[in-house]
Amino acid sequence: MKKVSRSTVRSAPLSAQQLLMASPSTIAEPGSGASFEQLAIPLLPALLRHALWLTQNEAEAEDLAQEALSKALRAFDSFAPGTNFKAWIFRILRNTFLTTRTAISATRTIFLEDPEEIEAATDTSATPEATLLQLDNAAVVQQALVQLPPPLRDCLLLCDVEELKYKEIAGILDLPIGTVMSRISRARAALRAHLQPHFGGRQ
Repeated sequence: MKKVSRSTVRSAPLSAQQLLMASPSTIAEPGSGASFEQLAIPLLPALLRHALWLTQNEAEAEDLAQEALSKALRAFDSFAPGTNFKAWIFRILRNTFLTTRTAISATRTIFLEDPEEIEAATDTSATPEATLLQLDNAAVVQQALVQLPPPLRDCLLLCDVEELKYKEIAGILDLPIGTVMSRISRARAALRAHLQPHFGGRQ
C-alpha cells in the first residue's frame, strides 16, 4: 500500500484543475453569482488529499478527484444555495469512490463495532490529535492515522482536518450523527494513544 504524505498531496498532478479550467465558466450558483469554478478550485487540494486517503494510491486519487469534479459539475444545478459546498462535493467524492470500488465499499460501509450508546462521544476538549497538522514529523502523523480502522479515520479526517461539522459529516458518510460522534471520539482516543510518546507522555 502506498504511503500518504502531505508532500505527496502538495505535488499531486493538476489535471483536476485543468479539467475545471476547461469547463464552462458561466455555470453559477443560483442566487449567489459564484461559478462552479470559483467554489471548486479552492477545494482542489482538500479533495485530492482526501481522495488520496481513500484510495491510498496517487494515480487513483487523481482519477477519483477528476471523476468527482466532473459529476459535481454536471449536478451543480442541484446544489442548494446557502449550504456548504465543500460538504456537498465531498459527498460526491465519497459516493464516487464507493460506487467505483464495490469491494472496498463493502468493507468500509459495514462497521460492526459501532456502539448503540454514544453518551461519551461529545468530548470537544483540546487533545493532542487536534494538533495533527502542526506536528513537524509528518511520518509520525501518517503512521498513526494509517493504523486507524478506515471508518474511524474517515470521520476523524473530515472533522479535524477538513473542519466539517458533525451534521455535514453524517451527510457525506450517510450515517446517523450519533454514529459520527462516536467514531470521532473513538478515533481521537486511538490516535491519542499512538501519539502519546510524541507529546512528552502527557495525558
